[in-house]
Amino acid sequence: MHMDKVDVTHHISSQLNEALEHVRGRVLRMGGVVEQQIARAMRALTETDVVLAEEVVSNDYQVNSLEVSLDEECTQILARRQPAAGDLRLVVAIIKTITDLERIGDEAEKIARTAIAITDRRPAPNSASLESLANHVRGMLRDALDAFARLDAEAALAVAREDARVDHEYEMLMRQCITYMMEDQRTIRDMIDLMWCARALERIGDHASNICEYVIYLVQGKDVRHTTLDEMAQVVRAERAGNTAAAPQDDADTP
Repeated sequence: MHMDKVDVTHHISSQLNEALEHVRGRVLRMGGVVEQQIARAMRALTETDVVLAEEVVSNDYQVNSLEVSLDEECTQILARRQPAAGDLRLVVAIIKTITDLERIGDEAEKIARTAIAITDRRPAPNSASLESLANHVRGMLRDALDAFARLDAEAALAVAREDARVDHEYEMLMRQCITYMMEDQRTIRDMIDLMWCARALERIGDHASNICEYVIYLVQGKDVRHTTLDEMAQVVRAERAGNTAAAPQDDADTP
């Protein structure tokens, strides 16, 4: 009877692990779709490609559908498998992550809609700064998803630190736009469009930073939302110190 119970417990644990790995893989695929949406929206904007922009807008349903599907899958895991401890944190982190990914998709759609609206106009004079900002936030998103895939709290912290640089780039771009508008009123319409896109990119950086906070929560079990970067670093250092302290004990136990 005892062995039967052990076998059942092992079977349930195996099913939970499979379910968690499946949903984690789908989150990473969703992240790939969202990153592609950003790249395509920016290309549509800089090349004034209406067809591509419309594809980005129409493909946003795919991101929304992935969020709904993953949310439902996580709900089923919670109801049927009743995960605890680290497994429960993983499900919670996934639910939060897909929400941020869906919102990143919304920001990409905004950029694509702007691209459609400005097709009859020349590119803004400081569009290169916007492309630089876009490349920066895309890199943040890619690295945040990589930290999520590897459950790497230190990598997540490094990405979160990048958000301050994104904010600085955004502020510099805003100043440029205001300067152009003051010097030549004919640029006002173009600058407002560019500022709208820059705001969308800055928000993407914020969402990527949020994903990094979920990674730290997942690894360390501490909610680091609404904390400073220094406080986040203390949490990550505590984890590193704990791992280092555990290492000699593991060696001592080895026959």
